[in-house]
Amino acid sequence: MTDRANGSTRRTPISTYRLQLGPDLGFDEAATKVGYLSDLGVTDLYLSPVLAAAPGSTHGYDVIDHGRLSEVMGGRPAFERLVAAARAHDLGIVIDVVPNHMAVPTPASLNRVLWSVLAEGPESPYASWFDVDWGEGAQVLMPVLGRRLGAAMADGEITVSRLDEPEVGISADQPVLCYFEHRFPIRPGTEHLPLAELLERQHYRLAYWRVADEELNYRRFFDVGSLVAVRVERPEVFDATHALLLDLFDAGLVDGFRIDHPDGLADPRGYFRRLDERTGGAWTVAEKILEADETLPADWPTAGTTGYDAAWRIGQVLIDPAGAGPLGTVLTELTGDTVGSLPRLTEVSKREIATGPLYAEVHRLSSLIADLCHDDVRLRDHTLRAITDCVTELVVACDRYRAYVVPGEVASGASEALVREWAHLAATRLEPDRAETLEVVVDLVLGREVGSAGRHHESRRNEVIIRFQQVCGAVVAKGVEDTTFYRWTHLSALCEVGGAPQAFAIGGDELHAWAATTQLQRPAGMTAGSTHDNKRGEDVRARIGVLSELSGPWQQAVAALRAATAPYRPTDLDGRTENLLWQTLAGTWTDDGPIAAARLTGYLIKAAREAKTWTTWTTPDAPGEEALTTFVTSLLEDPAVRQVLTEWVRLSAEPVRSAVLATKALQLTLPGVADTYQGTESTRVALVDPDNRGPVDHDPLARELKRLDGGASPRDLAAEKLRLTASTLRLRRRVPEAFVGAAAGYEPLPTSTGHAVAFARTVDGVPAVVTVVTRLSVALSAGGGWGGRSVVLPEGRWRDVLTGAEHDGGPVDLARLLTESPVAVLETAGAAT
Repeated sequence: MTDRANGSTRRTPISTYRLQLGPDLGFDEAATKVGYLSDLGVTDLYLSPVLAAAPGSTHGYDVIDHGRLSEVMGGRPAFERLVAAARAHDLGIVIDVVPNHMAVPTPASLNRVLWSVLAEGPESPYASWFDVDWGEGAQVLMPVLGRRLGAAMADGEITVSRLDEPEVGISADQPVLCYFEHRFPIRPGTEHLPLAELLERQHYRLAYWRVADEELNYRRFFDVGSLVAVRVERPEVFDATHALLLDLFDAGLVDGFRIDHPDGLADPRGYFRRLDERTGGAWTVAEKILEADETLPADWPTAGTTGYDAAWRIGQVLIDPAGAGPLGTVLTELTGDTVGSLPRLTEVSKREIATGPLYAEVHRLSSLIADLCHDDVRLRDHTLRAITDCVTELVVACDRYRAYVVPGEVASGASEALVREWAHLAATRLEPDRAETLEVVVDLVLGREVGSAGRHHESRRNEVIIRFQQVCGAVVAKGVEDTTFYRWTHLSALCEVGGAPQAFAIGGDELHAWAATTQLQRPAGMTAGSTHDNKRGEDVRARIGVLSELSGPWQQAVAALRAATAPYRPTDLDGRTENLLWQTLAGTWTDDGPIAAARLTGYLIKAAREAKTWTTWTTPDAPGEEALTTFVTSLLEDPAVRQVLTEWVRLSAEPVRSAVLATKALQLTLPGVADTYQGTESTRVALVDPDNRGPVDHDPLARELKRLDGGASPRDLAAEKLRLTASTLRLRRRVPEAFVGAAAGYEPLPTSTGHAVAFARTVDGVPAVVTVVTRLSVALSAGGGWGGRSVVLPEGRWRDVLTGAEHDGGPVDLARLLTESPVAVLETAGAAT
């Protein structure tokens, strides 16, 4: 869909299809899929990052050059061929933009901007690109050594060399500092100095990799040392890092943008305003994680989010609240955690992150505040230690990515209330004598005047405001999503990026309320089912969600699985890992049996390392991980285990079918631009990356779609989901004004039962599309089925796009409407098919 404003044509997608580009899927390979995707009904391709990335990158978020399209994927000529193929089918192009960080590649010379900074320090023309503290004699920390610097020097691992062959950015006769595969520039005139003195004279400091968690003088992406943050808030940096992307937009090769992690930026609002002004209002969505009671900042000129807020609500409206108790019993028996312990677990996890992997970020902020206090006689008695204690507890208390306080502006009432709420909680965790220091810290992060008069707009005080919010976001991301959500196993499907496991389940009215608000505030944002960042794909989540509906039988199944595996289960197996294992088996075991042992064990080890309870990325428990691998491999071959899980698949087949189809129907018809992640138009078993980023063979999907289009009936759930997806995407393309645009609306429809969720998508207030889905089918069946329960359809005649069946408006028996499928998507019978 396009509209015209200010003399330019802007395209708003009706639906998108996400393709994960990389070595296995270049631009030309992607072009071969365009015909099928057009047949599927999508209107726009949504591409993962397209710029040049670090060698071996499989995802593209580790950009090394903003001025080049990825040669691995075919470069600009191939990109233009992909766009031409898309345009031939009237498909738009949306690309993923990474403004927050760049890669520190190996060798570093592959990133010429970073190489210049390492070579020239603050005199580099690119010194302003990175958030480095350039104090007197400061060196950029390069934590790449496998052991401490002294030991590496003593064993001759660090040398000054001239390369036999030139490398990217390094001539053959140029002296460089070498550490195995790493290369670093040498300041002219220092190459002949003794090694110790030479190292002291560089603009960078080689260090043991563990040092980065405690000493760091630049901002990185969370705790990832190989991703250095970029200061895109500076106009010259924005212009340089976006020149190629905007050139593609100006040339008509790109229509819209997905912005990765804007909360990491110093000024997210300023970034979006600059992009919006430069593109004349191009459709742009923000990868923004919202808490359940949070909305996207109203002053961000974006279409909306990438859809995490939609995904968790869709999932949790299909969760049976009655399952919380029995699943909580399993949780306690296996892990010792209790249903009410999630808030405490979250607090502990965040504190571990703030005092561990992100200590350097907390210390950097605390030191900045301490320096400010030292320079103001009225604040001098607030010590670094007291300030560090207060900053730590304040960021631990923070319950969202940031409060959006802007330097130079009076904090909004909502923002101030948030920070004050966090401070109140922090105060309960601090010694009483820290109260005055905490108040100073709070005033500084809110931009209020504190200490000597007239100093509240100083540049360093503005820096405190910015850094505090950047640290809050990092602690929340690493402490909650990357720690707590791997520890909390009450129902693992709830522990998803942007999820709200504390809610467990929501009702249909709550979903309607959110949808109505979204339709009013951000109707052209994105709805998502699966993403490249998911901890598990939408179908795996749906299967695990069914445990809530069959919680009693699941308790019995877990007991049987534990009994069967008792002879060879490790005696010290972590309870959280075990509970996650059983639920993951329920989510991935299908009629085809289990996934490969390597996929399952790879996932479980990654999950355990992220949980950081018994093994970690930095200190892996090799014997424990080997024991887990052996255990999982053995149980997958155990006939008793296979019998239990085969019976579970049989028992849960119908509620799984209902949940899978309901999830997709809701995601494709609720307010917003519907995204389909590659392969999820059909059923797909996918776990956390890299499992969910693997290549998808679209040829069998295309053949099956052609078979269905020929009039064949779906032969399994995979085909049913494909039929639903294609039928609904084609409907969106056929009646775009019901889904996106000023005329589109949302209207809940009355039902006589809570087991159905129904709503209409309207055009200028007139119903044009109706969605009806089944929820909690197990309890529905136990209560005798639909019986005389009904839904009230809008006036007129309605056709089911899946079955072709027609229904009159008014009360309609759900048993008749949902005879063939647990979901129905209807259009007015007068519409063209």
